[in-house]
Amino acid sequence: MMRGQPAEPARAQTLGVDERNLYKKMMRRILPFLFLCYVVSYLDRVNVGFAALTMNNDIGLSATAFGIGAGLFFFGYFIAEIPSNLIMMRVGARLWIARIMITWGMVSAATAFVTGPVQFGVARFLLGLGEAGFVPGVFLYLGLWFPTAVRARATALFLLGIPVANIFGSPISGALIQLEGFGLKGWQWLLILEAVPAMLLGVACLFVLTDKPEKADWLSVPERDFLVGQLAAEKAAIERKHSLTLGQALRNWRVLTLAIVNFCTIIGSLGIGLWLPQIIKQLGVSSTLLGFVTAIPYLCGAAAMVVWGRMSDRGSDRTIYPAIALFVGSVALVSSAFTPTPVLTIAALCVAVASINACVATFWAVPSSFLTGRAAAGGIAMIVSIGNLGGFAGPYMIGFVRDLSGGFTAPLLAIGCTLLFGASLMIVFGRLVRRDAVPAAVLA
Repeated sequence: MMRGQPAEPARAQTLGVDERNLYKKMMRRILPFLFLCYVVSYLDRVNVGFAALTMNNDIGLSATAFGIGAGLFFFGYFIAEIPSNLIMMRVGARLWIARIMITWGMVSAATAFVTGPVQFGVARFLLGLGEAGFVPGVFLYLGLWFPTAVRARATALFLLGIPVANIFGSPISGALIQLEGFGLKGWQWLLILEAVPAMLLGVACLFVLTDKPEKADWLSVPERDFLVGQLAAEKAAIERKHSLTLGQALRNWRVLTLAIVNFCTIIGSLGIGLWLPQIIKQLGVSSTLLGFVTAIPYLCGAAAMVVWGRMSDRGSDRTIYPAIALFVGSVALVSSAFTPTPVLTIAALCVAVASINACVATFWAVPSSFLTGRAAAGGIAMIVSIGNLGGFAGPYMIGFVRDLSGGFTAPLLAIGCTLLFGASLMIVFGRLVRRDAVPAAVLA
């Protein structure tokens, strides 16, 4: 059977269900809203990179202090990630994702009123606590709705929020930071105005999301029966091969290895994301054009996510796609440190950002192929939480090395080497999985 083809055509025909149309219907109903939520989430996470252009001077942040403060977000995220996902399993995605979004919107807006390094760090830590559980919660939610054959595609469409947040958010942030009025500076208006959509979408969650396929009144009865049956059959097949409890999942070598790979990936993603406006500014780009030029790498990233996600769904080995993407990203980042002209530097950064986003788009199809139930809730949350510590390490690494070296060449080399390590580890992971004959699930 080829990937992407109906898993149970006879059963689908018996119930009178067009499987392809069912998946398209689900994607139209679920993914645009979750995608919009992620755009706002990611924008609230990284807009501090634009705010830093003037905020750092206003509240007395050095490059190192900014890197530490920005990265404290991920310590809050790490602490609350697993408990948040387990709570979502109990109360449902609709209520819990609404709570998450409203909380992070309020904290993000409050960040506009910090007056020094300590307050900035506390605000970022609280933002991490507030937002914890959103991304792994959505991954878990997609696993409850989308069968294996289309899950990477659905995940990639959700994760398009990363580049799109930067494509549109960069010009918007570049414009908002120039606002002044009512006693507030541009960076304060930026943080406040970009926090409002999160709170509004949080309220909308209560009316838009459906917790499980069984409760979906927008599906016909045959569609619900077919989908529930297919997901139950996949879950049973996985549990026969990988019957993991929550505790076993948190100690499982696959989960821990993927957590380290995710850590390396996020060092690259957030390290570059938070510092990209300042990297491009140093190339001589004017403040007027900065937002638009910063958006260019993320246009490339959006295209790469869609293409790479589709290729992953059609391929026979899920693990090789993240590995290739990380390797290409590593080479591109190292190259960007030595390019002789600004145009070539931006081109190398485009390849790097596209590769990192392509990795993210295909990586999350791997853990959901061997984790189910509470093991999936805890295991995926652990991969995300440990990985997100890279969101502290990346910005801090760039800030610290930049303070030592006086430029971005050494930081880019450090991030490139980190991505190379992640690519190597993913290759080893794939070989071990194949050797142990685990992957009817992982490789199917």
